[in-house]
Amino acid sequence: MPWFTRSNKERKPLKEDIWIACKRCNAHVFKEDWHNNKNVCPQCGYHGKLTAYERIGYTLDSGTFKEMDTTITPADPLSFVDSKGSYADKAAAARAKSGLNESVVTGTGKIGGISVALAVMDFRFLGGSLGGGTGEKIHRAACYAYDHRVPYIIFSASGGARMHEGILSLMQMAKTCAAIARLKDRRIPYLSVMTDPTTGGVSASFATIGDINIAEPAALIGFAGRRVIEQTIKQKLPSDFQTSEFLLQHGFLDMIVPRDQMRDKLTLILQYLSKK
Repeated sequence: MPWFTRSNKERKPLKEDIWIACKRCNAHVFKEDWHNNKNVCPQCGYHGKLTAYERIGYTLDSGTFKEMDTTITPADPLSFVDSKGSYADKAAAARAKSGLNESVVTGTGKIGGISVALAVMDFRFLGGSLGGGTGEKIHRAACYAYDHRVPYIIFSASGGARMHEGILSLMQMAKTCAAIARLKDRRIPYLSVMTDPTTGGVSASFATIGDINIAEPAALIGFAGRRVIEQTIKQKLPSDFQTSEFLLQHGFLDMIVPRDQMRDKLTLILQYLSKK
């Protein structure tokens, strides 16, 4: 007979939540190590998603962040309903899941001692989609940067405009771009940081009009999806199409910055621009 036996009732389930599997190389990384590495795979360098507050914590000087416009929530002007339910119910579920009222967190803080206005999108809230509330918060943060003459930084992470609000969501593209364009009147820097993914109406508006356009490595950046484009032009696209590296090679980006270097790089840029 075996030296040691144990009934099934005595066996404890494995704690699967102590591991995270990398979506690129499938390496299994201890969850603690994954988070300590800012959600970057130590094996292949894959950059996983961050929540808005995680990114703010990694970017701003400790204790300097002051959030703005926390009460802005999605409107439902069309009383939108599809086969999967109502927009109102989806927005409520997104609030419960993420703890956010909208797909972007805005506020003020300091990076390397330099005051900035900041907007950070969170993909957990309806895919980081651009709705009326999102656009309003980004617009107000741009107005704060204009009034107080501080640099403006946006971290984008979005699937595009929010279809549930129809043309009103598409109008946010022009609204946000107009607010950012005003910053040029006072020579206020606008830095755009694109993360995975930055697509649709966000990529076609405020995400790509930065005075300096930055992206994380291997981020998906583009407007329409690969399959749609290939079916339209009847051609096979390059394997690296719509990646940060492809866009940098073709002049759409100024630089690619790994996550662990982002804060230091932004500090250097802001220090340089503050002397102008």
